[in-house]
Amino acid sequence: MKFKPRRAALVLLVAGAVVAAGLLYFLLHHSSGGELLTLYGDVDIRQSQPAFYDTGPVTQLLVSEGADVTKGELIARIDDSRYAAALTQARQKAADLKAALTRLLHGSRPDEIARDKATMAGLRALFENAQIAYARTVNLFPHGVVSTQSRDDAQATLRAARENYEAARRTYELAVKGPRHEDIISARHAYQAAVAAVAFARQEYIDTRLYAPVDGVIEDRILEPGDMASPGTPVYTIALTNPLWVRAYVSEADLGRIRLGMPATVSTDSYPGRLYHGWIGYLSPTSEFTPKNIETPQLRTALVYQLRVYVCDSRGELRLGMPATVHIDLNNKRTRKTPGCGPNHVDRP
Repeated sequence: MKFKPRRAALVLLVAGAVVAAGLLYFLLHHSSGGELLTLYGDVDIRQSQPAFYDTGPVTQLLVSEGADVTKGELIARIDDSRYAAALTQARQKAADLKAALTRLLHGSRPDEIARDKATMAGLRALFENAQIAYARTVNLFPHGVVSTQSRDDAQATLRAARENYEAARRTYELAVKGPRHEDIISARHAYQAAVAAVAFARQEYIDTRLYAPVDGVIEDRILEPGDMASPGTPVYTIALTNPLWVRAYVSEADLGRIRLGMPATVSTDSYPGRLYHGWIGYLSPTSEFTPKNIETPQLRTALVYQLRVYVCDSRGELRLGMPATVHIDLNNKRTRKTPGCGPNHVDRP
């Protein structure tokens, strides 16, 4: 009797699945002596959705779906012309205020002091001459030599000369003392505010560039060149693949049998017979009702505790959201003090 090709292929496929299942059963139960805790969960989905801090039209998107990105990598730009102009304006204003503060700190220049001193000396000579002229006029007035108008004119000239001299003297004294302390403080505060404005404008200009906040894989490109970006609009969705963990749930009855750092293995339906090394890296301190997407023998109303099994996936085969089965050898009392993936943690086929 001859087999048809289709039937022969089906027989081979079923036989391969049986062999793989038997191998997986052997690997798990032979080493554990039957003390094996099996949990069900999935590879936890973790995502980041970076967005611009500034508002503007998108000019460049530098990565596409499926691309690997590293933290700090430039991935997008928006139009920066307005922010560049604002930064230039802020820098010029800060430079002007710095010059004004420097001028106050240096005080009056020697030639300015010399000029004010010469002006004061000239006005003092005029004042002294006016004093002499007025005294002469007052002495001659009783004898009728000068008129009343001449006496009054001499008195007015003296008064004006005195005021001009006093003003020049105060100007000279201020030049020697220099600017007031309050003026220096005010100018310094104005300059510091301008420096802060420059820093703010510089940061806004820098924020026209979008950098990857984490290592991961571009899952979705939400915006395209020409779209308007804003702080509330994500540009990409980045899938976080490191660290990678399986979220599962353990019943209260089994909670006392496991500990942080215990080794575990993970298997999936996508790769029958392949085991991924891992360890228990997190145990929830609080209980919760069994999630509806977790299939367990217990009632769905039973309280369970969430745990995370960190997984080493050197081949990059595990996908976020992929259903997974966790196997914990309860006879293995060892715990990993410094769990991590390295060259000695190779996925076992």
